[in-house]
Amino acid sequence: MLNKIWKLFSEDIAIDLGTANSEVYVRGRGIVIQEPSVVAVNQKTGQILAIGAEAKKMVGRTPAHIVATRPLRAGVISDFEVTEQMLRYFIEKAHKKKFLLNPRPRVIIGIPSGVTEVEKKAVVDAGKSAGAREVFLIEEPMAAAIGARLPVQEAGGNFIVDIGGGTCEIAIISLGGIVLAKSLRIAGDKLNEDIIQFAQEEYRLLIGERTAEAIKIGIGSAYPLKEKKELPMRGRNLVTGLPEEILVSDEDIRRAMEKSVRRIVAEIKTAVEESPPELLADIMASGIHFAGGSSLLRGLDILVAKETKMPTKLIEDPMTAVVRGAGMVLENLDLLEEVLVETEELEPPR
Repeated sequence: MLNKIWKLFSEDIAIDLGTANSEVYVRGRGIVIQEPSVVAVNQKTGQILAIGAEAKKMVGRTPAHIVATRPLRAGVISDFEVTEQMLRYFIEKAHKKKFLLNPRPRVIIGIPSGVTEVEKKAVVDAGKSAGAREVFLIEEPMAAAIGARLPVQEAGGNFIVDIGGGTCEIAIISLGGIVLAKSLRIAGDKLNEDIIQFAQEEYRLLIGERTAEAIKIGIGSAYPLKEKKELPMRGRNLVTGLPEEILVSDEDIRRAMEKSVRRIVAEIKTAVEESPPELLADIMASGIHFAGGSSLLRGLDILVAKETKMPTKLIEDPMTAVVRGAGMVLENLDLLEEVLVETEELEPPR
């Protein structure tokens, strides 16, 4: 009886704990938080100064003793204590008090496929330390496929490519399980690094991560565009030390990112080649589905379609696919229990 009352008042939460951005879904309310996975820390005192959007504004603009950091790298926790603080912030912000009760919520968290048991345990421990009553894990490509409303529980092949900030997750799903999965640590962050390196090598210009990301979003592409696009790239000249502005085109940026984009395409082709024949027949009919913020790179779906000779589809609202999928599992735990990750540390949902 007490457990039923607890569930009635508890606002259970699904979290896409991304390398670049985090989203939070509350049962019965939908997506309530979309913020950068950035935390500003005062290194002198160890105090957390800001989390999320406020912290991202500080990136590259703080005194030496204040560091705006991202506690996740390539989708896994690199700083446990800061991740715990960030999770606590998201849970407290999302979890409304009902009457006089404010029970600890159950939480589902998305993780990259193929992470180790130690990395899984780190996520579970961080969630519980941040205030969760129970923590369940779901692999991001599975959550993305559910968010894209693919028939993951049917006996057919579903091909999903989830490209976020830190990882590119490629998976073939059938009968509620992942048949084949590949995780590549080349995604949005690596593309930003490519642009920074290109600016240094080509123009002797030092630019920041925010500038590189703005250029990638503004004119970045994986396939030649119909109309030429240009943007000013502002930074510091490494020779003179003075500020400088250079006009760059979509072709320049495409050339900068080409190696990384080719790696992603090659990994997708490898997954196609390794697919079981019967599932491949299904995939040829349904196509390759793209999710994640970095899948919005112009022409990426066209390039993959050309290279794989298969139809490609960018799902609706790809940035929130993982948290929407995790939220759908949260709303239907009894029906979708099988898609959750089983580990030695986790108990089945009750």
